[in-house]
Amino acid sequence: MNIEDVIIVGAGPGGLAAALQLERYGIKPILFEQARLGGLLNNANLVENYPGFPGGISGTELVNLFSDQVAAYQLNIKKSRLENLDYADGLFLGSTEGETIPSRVAVIASGTKPRKFTDLEIPKQVQHRVLYEIYPLLDERGKRIAIVGAGDAAFDYALNLGKNNQVYILNRGQVSSCLPLLKDRAGSIPNIEYHQETRISKINPLQNYLILLDCLSPTGPKTFTVDFLVGAIGRDPNLDFVSGHLMEKAIQLANSRQLYHVGDVANGLYRQTAIAVGDGILNAMKIYQYFQENV
Repeated sequence: MNIEDVIIVGAGPGGLAAALQLERYGIKPILFEQARLGGLLNNANLVENYPGFPGGISGTELVNLFSDQVAAYQLNIKKSRLENLDYADGLFLGSTEGETIPSRVAVIASGTKPRKFTDLEIPKQVQHRVLYEIYPLLDERGKRIAIVGAGDAAFDYALNLGKNNQVYILNRGQVSSCLPLLKDRAGSIPNIEYHQETRISKINPLQNYLILLDCLSPTGPKTFTVDFLVGAIGRDPNLDFVSGHLMEKAIQLANSRQLYHVGDVANGLYRQTAIAVGDGILNAMKIYQYFQENV
């Protein structure tokens, strides 16, 4: 049985940075990515705090640069979902639908998963038009899109989609939690409307896959007819693939420097590309030191 040195779950900024640094040390990790390289960057309108890009860079452009670097380093990325990550007999076991790969070290850089609507019944006819990521909509033109949320993600999504579509931001509360500059920018774009204390009470399917949203607000009922509904109501660490056994041993394995959590999966509200990249490089350096001392 061939035992790998390192498996990395997730090819977002943190996972990629860790992989690139390990390659520099001569350690060749295997990355698992079930969706798109770059993680949440695929949704980002503008990344302004990543050094080296005066004026900022769009999420899509930064992902393209990451892809070029991945190709240059010939990183081994498996385009498959890791269904289970376990630990037994001193090895991590990463299982997909077709194989199980053992490794000495594991890096969990799986990012976050969106919180979904739990208080709304979504009719089957329009379920495919209710999304929690916006990269599938970036080529849409002339559509009407409702975004539920009031944080950075909601306003950043609105800025990205509002270039070519009519966007309604529906804040279920009174206060927005986004950066003031994002709210100011959204307020300056005619295609973006902000509605606070506006809560969807019912989702109604219409012909041609349109969606009628019945909403409640302090001024009375409101309705919005939209092509798409986007949820931006929070995110949670994506750890669904981690076995219960590994969960129980996680602290012990982290202390023994065999298990690492990198980027958004570990950093709570501090979801920034630069933080994830630094996190990935830092932990790759720790992994190299671990192998120098133990292998």
